[in-house]
Amino acid sequence: MHHRRQTWPEPIIHKPVYAPSAPRPRKLLLLSVSAGAGHMRAAEALKAYAAAEFPGTEAIHLDAMDFVPAGFRAVYTDFYLHLVNRHPALWGYVYQKSDKALTNSPTQKLRRAIERISTRPLRTAIRAAAPDAIICTHFLPAELLAREIGKQSVVCPVWVQVTDFDLHSMWLQPLMQGYFAATEEIAYRMRARGLAADAVHVTGIPIMPGFGQTLERRQCAQQFGLDPGRKIILMMSGGAGIGELDKTVQKLLALPDDFQLVALAGKNAALLGNLQQLAAAHPGRLFPFGFTNHVEQLMACADLAITKPGGLTTSECLAMGVPMIIHSPIPGQEERNADYLLEQGAALKAIDLTALAFRVQQLLQQPEQLQRLRQRSLLLGRPHAGRAVLQTVLSKLDSPLHSQFISPTP
Repeated sequence: MHHRRQTWPEPIIHKPVYAPSAPRPRKLLLLSVSAGAGHMRAAEALKAYAAAEFPGTEAIHLDAMDFVPAGFRAVYTDFYLHLVNRHPALWGYVYQKSDKALTNSPTQKLRRAIERISTRPLRTAIRAAAPDAIICTHFLPAELLAREIGKQSVVCPVWVQVTDFDLHSMWLQPLMQGYFAATEEIAYRMRARGLAADAVHVTGIPIMPGFGQTLERRQCAQQFGLDPGRKIILMMSGGAGIGELDKTVQKLLALPDDFQLVALAGKNAALLGNLQQLAAAHPGRLFPFGFTNHVEQLMACADLAITKPGGLTTSECLAMGVPMIIHSPIPGQEERNADYLLEQGAALKAIDLTALAFRVQQLLQQPEQLQRLRQRSLLLGRPHAGRAVLQTVLSKLDSPLHSQFISPTP
C-alpha cells in the first residue's frame, strides 16, 4: 500500500514557555508504555541524561499503563506479551495490518474511542504535571496528545521518539513538534510520508549513559564471577524474558568449545529458576541472571551476544561494539530491526537452534570475523542519542519563539 503524501498545514506559533532573561527550571514529561521493556528504557535513558548533563531541567517519567483500568492494561500489555511469545506469526499479521489501516476506518475509530475512555486519568496527570515539553517513547500517548493539542487542552510541544529501526504508521500523529529517528533511512521514510524535513531529527535511540562509557573487560568480568581469560557469550531474551532461553542454553552447552555463557532471564522468574538448575549442573560454564540494571558491564566483557533484536537492546550492543547473532526475532518490528543489522554487516542471524550452534562455533573459531562485526557495530552505534534528543528539545524551548509543527495524518 502506498502512503499518499499529505499537505503540510501552516504551523501554530506559540509564545515562549518562559522568558530567557528570567529562566526557571524546565520540566520535561516523558511518556512511555510498559508493553515490553524498550519503550520504558528509552524514557529512563532520557531521564538519566537530563539529570546528569542538563542542570535546571527536571524530567518526570510516567508509564501510561499506571493510569488505565486493569482490563485495558491486561489487553494492551499482557496480551501483547502473550502474542509475541506464544503466537508470533499472529502478532506479525496484526503488525502488518495495523500499519496499513486507514485512519478513518470503523475499526480505528473504535480503537481510539476505547483508548480515550480508558486514559482519562492519564490525561489528568499530564495536565497536572504542567510540563514545558513532552517526549513520547510510545505511540499511544502521542496519539492521545494529538487530540488534546487539537482541543488546545495541551499547549506545550510534544515530541515523538521512535524506538525501532523501522517506522510503523501508528508513530505518525498530527500536531507533533517533531520526531527522532534511529537512522537516516527512517528519517527519509518519515519525510516521504509527509513530515516536514526540519521536524525530523536523526539521533539514534536513547540508551543509558553507561553504554557510552569506556569500561575495562577484566574488572567487569570479575565483578560477575567470570574469567576474563576465557570467551564470554551473553544471551538476552528482552526485559520480559521472552522465548525459550533455557532450551537454547542447553543446545549451546552441548558444544565442545570452551566458553562461559551468561544468560539473562529478564523479569521471567520461572525461566530464571530453570536456568539456575542448569547452572548447578554446569559449574563455571553457565551464569544466569534475572533483570539487571548493569547490562553495560556485562556487554563490556562479552565477546559475543545472542539476542532478540529489540530496538533498545540492538542500540546498546551497537554502542558497546558487541558482535551479535540475531535469534528468534518477533515478526514485525524485530524482523525489521534484524534486516537493518544484517544489511549493515553488524550481525549474523540464526534461523533455528542448529543454525545458532553453527554460528557460535564459526565465530569462536574465526576471531577475524568477530572483529569485523565489532567494528561495524561501533560505526553504527549512537551511544549518546539521549543527549542529542534533549539538546534538540531544550534548544527549541530556549529559542525566542518555538513553533508547533503539524504532522499529517498518515
